[in-house]
Amino acid sequence: MPRSRIAVTGSTGLIGAALVRSLRADGHEVVRLVRRPAATGDEVEWDPKRQYVDVAGLVGCDAVVHLAGAGVGDHRWTEAYKQEIRDSRVLGTAAVAEALASLDTPPKVLLSGSAIGIYGDTGDRAVDEGAPPGEGFLPSVCVEWEEATAPAEEAGVRTVHARTGLVVSRRGGAWGRLFPLFKAGLGGRMGDGRQYWSFIALHDHIAALRHILATETLSGPVNLTGPSPVTNGEVTAAMGRVLRRPTLFTAPAPALKAALGEFAGDVLASQRVLPGQLLDSGFAFAFPGIDDAIRAALR
Repeated sequence: MPRSRIAVTGSTGLIGAALVRSLRADGHEVVRLVRRPAATGDEVEWDPKRQYVDVAGLVGCDAVVHLAGAGVGDHRWTEAYKQEIRDSRVLGTAAVAEALASLDTPPKVLLSGSAIGIYGDTGDRAVDEGAPPGEGFLPSVCVEWEEATAPAEEAGVRTVHARTGLVVSRRGGAWGRLFPLFKAGLGGRMGDGRQYWSFIALHDHIAALRHILATETLSGPVNLTGPSPVTNGEVTAAMGRVLRRPTLFTAPAPALKAALGEFAGDVLASQRVLPGQLLDSGFAFAFPGIDDAIRAALR
């Protein structure tokens, strides 16, 4: 990409913070949408719940990367928190899309977050971007989340839905919780371990986001997963190998359901998701295998 002005929501999260660092290191101008009055010239105020964006701060942006949303696994799924998960994604995305549509010269691209949760439980079946949505809470949220970008698409903005898998990082996310357990020798498989985990190294995830921004032929859903999904049992074995720790413990399905409630169903679900669009567009993974992705996270 030529040097650009890029707006980012969710800039304090695992992926957003890494993306901002990467873009700025290459000389791009990054403006961050923040949920308070802007304090510096690189900040733009917004309030996703009120669907408010200070549109003036987006003038001159070449691209917008929208990553904000409440953490799916941060709290037990009460009805109130499920509403928070939905609203933080759908209302926030609608606010960003409508703000872009209102500009006289909107940005060329909106890269909006989504998740492979849209496919539901795929079992052993491998799916790519052509697969239909699954059933359940997370698939329904993802469908509404993606549909909320409609105003930007109708305004002619190239719109991409980045369907993110499990990001391998020790800095945060689901994997950030696994590393301390496995380092302490307390790690093990979840349930029967046969469910597929579609992972991607954080390095590759950031590189993929930048590839999408720079590749004008990419639009619509793009799976951000590695090329070789593995089972939870294989993840467990790889974590033991790389960290040189035993992996004798297991978390039986009933225990997970007691601890996590409804969310346990998604933890135990199998999602064998392939990055068809990325591969077809020429993207090359630096850490395609699970052992390499874990080692990269440790570095």
